[in-house]
Amino acid sequence: MITLTVNGKPREIEREMTIPEFLAAHGVNPETVAVAVNGEVVAKERWPGVTLRAGDAVEVVRMVGGG
Repeated sequence: MITLTVNGKPREIEREMTIPEFLAAHGVNPETVAVAVNGEVVAKERWPGVTLRAGDAVEVVRMVGGG
């Protein structure tokens, strides 16, 4: 198990994984979120190449419409 900080809270995951793997494992639709890792927004086209590791700080932000 490794520990990440996700949206400000500690979260344990079984292993290192890419951003798409992480989102799928947590039932998050990748079309509706933006992701930052360690304070840097990661472009969606880069997600498959970014591996989340122990100690990383991850922010998953859902897009919300309004008017």
